[in-house]
Amino acid sequence: MRIKSLIATIIIFSLPNLLHAAEYLVEQKDKAFSQIKLKVKVGDKVEFKNADPFNHNIFSLSDTQMFDLGSYPKGESRKVTFEQVGTVDVECAVHPAMKLTVEVAQ
Repeated sequence: MRIKSLIATIIIFSLPNLLHAAEYLVEQKDKAFSQIKLKVKVGDKVEFKNADPFNHNIFSLSDTQMFDLGSYPKGESRKVTFEQVGTVDVECAVHPAMKLTVEVAQ
């Protein structure tokens, strides 16, 4: 019974974030992100779309959230769901000058 109660509590407290999650689009064009700063909330998704004629490899080594989207060509995109409060520094492994800061709030 305790496990069911715990699961129900987790679902109840997570539900508002899931229901109100937003989606954002950040393009990579001309070896740059379309934004240099982005504010999101926990549960929000960011789609990283490659609009350049060459591959990008978007990643973050931030303590708040680490990810590596791998290398992908023009026209393709990958999504990241931000899961905890904090600052996430996003970069491109192919183009080190590309930088984006994502501020994740509750």
